[in-house]
Amino acid sequence: MDIATETETEQIVFVTEDGVPTGETGPKLASHHEHTRLHLAFSCYVLRRADNALLITQRALHKKVWPGVWTNSVCGHPAPGESLEDAVHRRAAYELGLPSLTDLRCVLPKYRYRTPPFHGIVENEFCPVFAARTDVEPDPNPAEVGDWRWVPWADYQELLNDETANVSYWAKDQFSQLKSIEPFSGL
Repeated sequence: MDIATETETEQIVFVTEDGVPTGETGPKLASHHEHTRLHLAFSCYVLRRADNALLITQRALHKKVWPGVWTNSVCGHPAPGESLEDAVHRRAAYELGLPSLTDLRCVLPKYRYRTPPFHGIVENEFCPVFAARTDVEPDPNPAEVGDWRWVPWADYQELLNDETANVSYWAKDQFSQLKSIEPFSGL
């Protein structure tokens, strides 16, 4: 399946406030708007095994949702019937060119957020947060990633605290919870 067809046909899973699927799905792109329904997603923070540097990415400028913002390593939506872990691996391979992540684990299983409007889009997600490691350099898909870099955790914190930086709402929101749990608390 080519990228355009995949993007046009990708479905998201609608959930209750507790993250339980309702049995309803919707087209990913058409479902993100000013009245976005609560749906299932994930965020993942990839650390380089050698030095614990965090992979951060800038979303491609042409993306419908939060274009051009800097954020954590990879985010996405599980397909109907797909486990969150399988979705993380699928999106890491597709977006980042990282075919294998190690030590994948859910660090914030009940994270949920709703963004203020951004270019007419509201994100409304039940979004478990994962951490993973890799020894591989990314080879990002330009359809998804505009730029990327490895940063020490302290530099990531500085970026999030910079009022002039173009950083995703969820990255800032997740940080307050992530900074005190493993593997981030020791960085």
